[in-house]
Amino acid sequence: MVKETIIKTEYSEIMQQSYIDYAMSVIVARALPDARDGLKPVQRRTLYDMYELGIRYDRPYRKSARIVGDTMGKYHPHGDASIYDALVVMTQDFKKGLPLIDGHGNFGNIEGDSAAAMRYTEARLQKVTQEALLSDLDKNVVDFMPNFDETEKEPVVLPARFPNLLVNGSEGIAVGMATSIPPHNLGEVIEATKAYMKNESISTRELMRYLKGPDFPTGGIVTNKDELISIYETGVGKIKVRGKVTVEKGKNGRSRVVITEIPYPMIGANISKFLSDVAALSENKKTLDIVDISNQSSKEGIRIVIELKKDADEDNFINMLYKKTRLEDTFGVNMLAISHGKPETMSLRQIIKANVEFQFEMAARKYTNLLEKELERREIQEGLIRACNVIDLVIEVLRGSKDRGMAKKCLTEGVVEGIRFRSGESKIMASQFSFTEKQANAILEMRLYKLIGLELEALIREHEDTLANIYRYEDILARRDSMTQVLINDLDKMKQEFAGKRRTVIDNCEEAVFEEKKQEEIELMFLMDRFGYAKTIDMTTYERNKETVLSENRFVFPCKSSGKICIFTNTGQLHTVKTSDLPLGKLRDKGIPIDNVSHFSSAKEEILLITSQKELNLYRVVFVTGLSMMKVVDGGEFDVTKRTVAATKLGEGDEVVSVHILKDKTNLVLRTAEGYFLKFPLEDIPEKKKAAIGVRGMKLGTEDRVEEVYYIRSTEEAVISYKEKEVSLSRLKLGKRDTKGTKVRV
Repeated sequence: MVKETIIKTEYSEIMQQSYIDYAMSVIVARALPDARDGLKPVQRRTLYDMYELGIRYDRPYRKSARIVGDTMGKYHPHGDASIYDALVVMTQDFKKGLPLIDGHGNFGNIEGDSAAAMRYTEARLQKVTQEALLSDLDKNVVDFMPNFDETEKEPVVLPARFPNLLVNGSEGIAVGMATSIPPHNLGEVIEATKAYMKNESISTRELMRYLKGPDFPTGGIVTNKDELISIYETGVGKIKVRGKVTVEKGKNGRSRVVITEIPYPMIGANISKFLSDVAALSENKKTLDIVDISNQSSKEGIRIVIELKKDADEDNFINMLYKKTRLEDTFGVNMLAISHGKPETMSLRQIIKANVEFQFEMAARKYTNLLEKELERREIQEGLIRACNVIDLVIEVLRGSKDRGMAKKCLTEGVVEGIRFRSGESKIMASQFSFTEKQANAILEMRLYKLIGLELEALIREHEDTLANIYRYEDILARRDSMTQVLINDLDKMKQEFAGKRRTVIDNCEEAVFEEKKQEEIELMFLMDRFGYAKTIDMTTYERNKETVLSENRFVFPCKSSGKICIFTNTGQLHTVKTSDLPLGKLRDKGIPIDNVSHFSSAKEEILLITSQKELNLYRVVFVTGLSMMKVVDGGEFDVTKRTVAATKLGEGDEVVSVHILKDKTNLVLRTAEGYFLKFPLEDIPEKKKAAIGVRGMKLGTEDRVEEVYYIRSTEEAVISYKEKEVSLSRLKLGKRDTKGTKVRV
């Protein structure tokens, strides 16, 4: 029986170590690409599985479901969705600078539509993938490791013959870190790689003479060229990208702004958002120039057309699109990759260096492997040639031997005992044989047709080629210059066959300046119904329908078209909304939820007061909380630029129950949940700053809270209903602040 051993350890240490192990597993085995081949494990395994299944570029497509299932079963024991998503992205030419998989079927589009289910789509390797990432796997150029259940072998890294990490870029989120590498032009990456091979001390600035900057599949214009050197030296920064815009002349003298290329970050659902944002500019009266918007994009490319009114300022409108929409966007660069088994933020030079060192390592292993094969071939060829020169004696040995072993021993060691010879001279000559083991086997397996004269000549020519190959391979392995030239020649071939033209323009562009046309300031009426839908109407409409407006809406007050609306809530927050953000509509128009144009959340907050900034600037505001804290604040303090600020400070467990603008009211009445009423002059409440918590207005019982606040004039008769009993507030005795008040019996 095994004796139990209890190991005592600190719980926090176990948690810390477990979390670190988990984090490193996600970082290295899931989320981040390897600097050598630019692939994440799921991408590498998918490509290798397709290679093993024989789904080559010159063979028929195979179902994606077959590829995903085989990859999951052999190499990647995770969800099939993650494998299929990786496969889909590797087919999309609008995401990858150089797609690695040739997809057949619906693999999604640039506007964000997802790919069809894996059972409907088919795929095969691209030619460039097969020739540049998988071609030398049979030459022992990379290490293999056991798969998850040790029933298969998989490559640790694919033999990438160019810096794929730069060509296709990468995006991934790990634990506590993320990578974001833009795609680049294959031709430029190859030229930069060649430059590094020729001069390993080359600087980033010199490398960028060959690699100008990112080359996004969607084209566009990089506007901060001068900042790219810093980004590529540090591996971190922001690349500003604009869409490509042209102006066409339309009918009736109208002009059309046509967007033919979009910023790379806009691909997907952001195209729809861009169209919505442009429409919102017109709805919110930011511009009055738009006549029509249409998305005419197709398989041929992006084409978004915005038709403008006559005499519209096209340049100013385009600048407005850059400033107000995602037509100008930023691509956050963080060139994080796995280098020597650990995550590292790498510069452009470091990424190229990692791949070049990897290429030299692969070349050394490749040509060592080829040299060994050629040396073995030479050995056999030399044996066959020697054997052909004495073929009659060899045949005599074979005919005189009792078995294969006897003949082989004679060929390798010259042992002639037991072999019948025609003459003693033949026996003496046979005893001088000294073929190697491999030569002897080749002689024994040689077919008679090899003795034909033409076959002998072919053998001699083949031997000469073998000697030339040996000389070449030994030279490549002995001299780094020779190996460098071989790698450069391979890169030139790949550039010639697979490189395309640059799509993204690199330039220094001036910041877009948009002059917003000043709209004429007019007087409007703000309306918000009990459901939270807000709008503005003109004063004429209000005057004609005054009774209807007041009866159907919770808040009604005048405001300026250029002003702001202020929303006070029970959480002590002040939310501001530009009047121009609200729709100017007709009386029966529904309006827009106030949540949509402000940071106010109807699910978490309750509106106590809505008024205009102009109104606040003229008066003071009184705040009363459930725990009976109160203060008066000058309304000018709420003239703020932020959309949300704290209007008052609250104690723990407290909330605002009343916000009121002080105009002509003189007295205040507090009513609590337990039925206590306290009436005292408003002048007893001190004026404080909005950041203050205030003073106590009323002494409360342990469980009691202020529920209602009434503001009255000293001369008016004010009657309220409390628990079905009328209470005259005017007849309440005027008390002092911070007293208990009077209990009303019901």
